[in-house]
Amino acid sequence: MKPMLSEKKKSRSNGISRRTSGRSDGSAGMVRRTACARFGLCVKNDGYPAALETRKVYRILPDPRAARDKMLRVIDESGEDYLYPGEFFVKIRVPDIAQSVFGKLVPKKAK
Repeated sequence: MKPMLSEKKKSRSNGISRRTSGRSDGSAGMVRRTACARFGLCVKNDGYPAALETRKVYRILPDPRAARDKMLRVIDESGEDYLYPGEFFVKIRVPDIAQSVFGKLVPKKAK
């Protein structure tokens, strides 16, 4: 049965978005979004030796406003999230097989 015009259709995301795939032709491709955590390898810690250790992997939290200023929101050695210059980190993709090792860095969501 078709919904009546006055009824609002409930929208539900399917987890797929369109974005540029990075192909040389610039064409868009279908990309599946996943709930995987983002991580960064610390390559510089100028001014923050107690909060960041170089050559260590840190969890990066999404923060679009900080990204506009070329900053990253990172869970540092204190266990809290703070903003650091993006140049301090190289974003990395953690293979699925290693997720259990890095799982300790991902805080569990409160229910």
